[in-house]
Amino acid sequence: MTPPPTPSRTSPRSSPERDDSADLVITHCTVLVHDDRERIAFREEAAVVVRDGVVDAVTTAADAAGIAAAERIDARGQVAMPGLVNCHTHAPMVALRGLAEDLPTEEWFNDVVWPVESNLTERDVELGARLACAEMIRGGVTCFADHYFHMDTVAAVVEECGMRAHLGQAYFSSQGAPGREASLEFALRRRGGADGRITTALAPHAPYTVTDADLAATAELARDHGLAVHLHASENRAQADAGLARHGVTPIEVLERTGVLDTDVLLAHGTGILERDLPVLARARGRTAVASAPRGYLKFAWPTTTPIRALREIGVPVGLATDGAASNNSLDVWESMALTALIQKSTEGDPRWLTSRQALHHATVQSARAVGLGDRIGRIAPGRRADIVLVDLTGPHTQPVHDLAATLVHSARSSDVRTTIVDGRILMRDRELLTLDVPAIVEELAERLPALVDRGHGRRIQKYDT
Repeated sequence: MTPPPTPSRTSPRSSPERDDSADLVITHCTVLVHDDRERIAFREEAAVVVRDGVVDAVTTAADAAGIAAAERIDARGQVAMPGLVNCHTHAPMVALRGLAEDLPTEEWFNDVVWPVESNLTERDVELGARLACAEMIRGGVTCFADHYFHMDTVAAVVEECGMRAHLGQAYFSSQGAPGREASLEFALRRRGGADGRITTALAPHAPYTVTDADLAATAELARDHGLAVHLHASENRAQADAGLARHGVTPIEVLERTGVLDTDVLLAHGTGILERDLPVLARARGRTAVASAPRGYLKFAWPTTTPIRALREIGVPVGLATDGAASNNSLDVWESMALTALIQKSTEGDPRWLTSRQALHHATVQSARAVGLGDRIGRIAPGRRADIVLVDLTGPHTQPVHDLAATLVHSARSSDVRTTIVDGRILMRDRELLTLDVPAIVEELAERLPALVDRGHGRRIQKYDT
């Protein structure tokens, strides 16, 4: 095992030897840490001390033994990791899981998903969001970036269940100016909510459903109000080809000419990013990041994937994502991490790229940066928010451990997450959810499904035509 760096044991404001008690001490674990060059290493027989929702110290189990704590977790046989971030999803779409299978993208949207979404009520969205948050907490996801409808409802669920979220109210130009205005009003109203666990963004759907004029107006609003933008862009190669054929520009070039790339922007998918787009992204004046959700690309049989290596070379972080469960069937970021590593090796024809340590970097530091929280989460270090998951590696499928990074990426599963913590609050302990009642959610959702999935009305909220 690679010798770990020696991170600072204390934050500037505290010392593990001081008399006042901690809120939480996690002890006898192996801690995934980062050094000052962002290299990943593992500190064994370690402890994490949490005060006021913040990591106060990463120290030794021996040094932590004398610290009084309101709560103490003995994590022998477990790895303490930064909580995973789902950098792009549509959480309430878990209600549509398995509804639109084995279809090409156009039919998936036009014949099933967009007709069904025209039925959505706030209660449907609330139940879907509750079920999604339960799934993500159980899978070690502590933060998610959501792009959907009725987002005040999603924000309320986030506040109640204890997760962290980056939320945007989606809109299409077909809604007219009220759609864009509602996205702005939501972002301003909910920014900083849930004791700071909610951040917000403007959320135009995509360049093929939002006009250049609306994109330009969105960019101006983002700059005026200090908001990020979260949208789909160059989702697949067909969209890039269609943009070139019809308008002589790619979706990424549309974002540049409308000023969206002058803002802090999170681009969903980007499997259609072309070589000509790379210098455009490189000269973007805002913070630009891409969210990659590889399972859905495989299901849709898209011929390309997110060009992570090329994006790395121009300094664009790529965070891990699942997209909505209607296309991906799950919200398992652990699976996205493993698939990202494997698909990148295959695409590049190079088994030395993407290594397990690089995959963990995407799952931690880069995912935190992608959602604009790189200074708050993504590492277990003094001063960072205490978003931590404990992963049990005692199962037969994770033993023996020759390379801990490889074990985490390629052998461990989301079901190995034993405990999930956000802001120092335990949301799941020993696989028991503490903030959500899954049986009650599932029971009510089942009663509402017939009305939700009805397509006899012939409506749809939009037409997919890139």
